[in-house]
Amino acid sequence: MSPDERGTGPGGPGTLSEQDRAVLALERRAWPGPGAKERAIRERLGLTPTRYYQVLNALLDDPRALEHDPLTVGRLRRVRDARRERR
Repeated sequence: MSPDERGTGPGGPGTLSEQDRAVLALERRAWPGPGAKERAIRERLGLTPTRYYQVLNALLDDPRALEHDPLTVGRLRRVRDARRERR
């Protein structure tokens, strides 16, 4: 992924891109049923669900994401870590 895709674009160095912030905002929401989140990913972000989760996983390791939304990133890191421990 290029530096512009990872958040050194219009917001300047050290800030999350608009897409990164939109991904975190989608993760903050509760979804009513199966398919609603995937539909929102495609319609709002123009990403496939696979690409969305690739971006999201990269964000979980990005300190700028943690600074931007510590509750969401912290929760998602705990979920990811718990899944890894179960394997």
